[in-house]
Amino acid sequence: MGKRKADEIRTSEEERVYTTGAGEVSAPGGRPATPARDWTKGSVIRNLLTLSWPIVIHNALYMVGQTVDMIWIGRLGSNAVAGVGVAFIIHMLILSAMMGFVTGTRAMVARAVGAGDNTTANHIVRQALIVSVIIGVIVTVLGVTLAEPILGFFGLKEAVVIEGVAYMQVLFGGWVAYSMWLVAFSIMQAAGDSLTPMVIHAFTRSVQLVLSPLLVFGLLVFPQMGVRGAALSMIIGQALGMVISLWILAIGRTRLKLTFSNFRLDLKMIWRMVKIGAPAMIMGMERNFGQMLLLRVISPFGTLAVAAHTLNQRVEMFVFMPGVGIGTGAGVLVGQNLGARQAGRAETTGWLATGLSAGFMSVCAVAVLLWAEPIMSIFTREAGLIEMGGMFLRIGATGYLLNGLSTGLQNSISGAGDTLPPMLVSIAATWVVLLPLAVFLPKITDLGVQGVRWAMVASLLVGAVAYSIYFKTGRWKRKAV
Repeated sequence: MGKRKADEIRTSEEERVYTTGAGEVSAPGGRPATPARDWTKGSVIRNLLTLSWPIVIHNALYMVGQTVDMIWIGRLGSNAVAGVGVAFIIHMLILSAMMGFVTGTRAMVARAVGAGDNTTANHIVRQALIVSVIIGVIVTVLGVTLAEPILGFFGLKEAVVIEGVAYMQVLFGGWVAYSMWLVAFSIMQAAGDSLTPMVIHAFTRSVQLVLSPLLVFGLLVFPQMGVRGAALSMIIGQALGMVISLWILAIGRTRLKLTFSNFRLDLKMIWRMVKIGAPAMIMGMERNFGQMLLLRVISPFGTLAVAAHTLNQRVEMFVFMPGVGIGTGAGVLVGQNLGARQAGRAETTGWLATGLSAGFMSVCAVAVLLWAEPIMSIFTREAGLIEMGGMFLRIGATGYLLNGLSTGLQNSISGAGDTLPPMLVSIAATWVVLLPLAVFLPKITDLGVQGVRWAMVASLLVGAVAYSIYFKTGRWKRKAV
């Protein structure tokens, strides 16, 4: 279909959305873009499932890498498990800040693509990649130099801190590549191409899975690096993902074709991305900082409790990833449908995603309740760690349905660019419910460290109720980006 003259719709003095004909978008300079499916038409449930399943696999691959690494690290003992677990919480804190920026970028790209304005979408992509490099350099410098004092904050044994610092310094050393890769694959997903990033991720994870035991244990011709080897294998995979993703964008093998011709730094555009993503950034950071404090609450109960909490977090991240994938797909569809001025389809997408996520999480809860100890035994051979980890898992499973509700709705609201309400809900759930209960339940009851786990379930309940109420109001539909 030939390109039609765009109609400019002014949403504010500084915010513009351009629409062309539906069904095909045009690349910069008027060249036809790679043929792409119009996600704003057809069956809502089919679109959701078609777009989401590669994201589900993508996220599952992420957790496969983390899980397999932890299996090898578990062979190094409780100190290694606990140290890497604490370092990984720091990793997630920084990652959550980065994902806040990505959320703003994703929402703007999805709106532009939904409106048929591929030129603006590419302009957004260029600005986002520049910012990702700057963020990567800052994180590398701070993460490497401050690793030891940060790990010392948790009051852990010296042996645990040594392992954590070793893992953390190598991991943050490759953050520039990781930062650019995050932006690149998120852009592809927001444009409606979730399959390409999944294929790239499958390849890079395969590389990591092969390298990890070789570098951890010093097999074949490789040096024995312990926890450093696990981190290095991850960095190598991320660097490959960055190179391949940027190449795919540059040659136009996905919906958007990246070009830096006539490039200019657009501080106003960057500010819009930051403004939209800032609440999501704050939400992720405060949530993960809350997890850091939660670990500080757990640490007096001993290294075994810290290690059990670490393994439990890894298992639950793996369990939660499919729901997060469905929610991410819903966020893309919500953004594109709002860009195409189809608010009703956007709302239907959100509710369908929530139902699918909740159903999946219910199945996972039953599986965990039945096989908690066998799941723990995958990661460790220590009987005490298996017993405590299984108990943690069973308590957590009681809140899986609530997590499914929150994931679908929160991602749909954020996908619309309405990132402030999720931030407020997260702050309330973490700082008003989770942390106070985690501190006081072990003291005022006989639950001991189990009280911390029940506090986590209570915070999930608050989030599920709050997101349900806000999504029902429909205020997110009127958010301008």
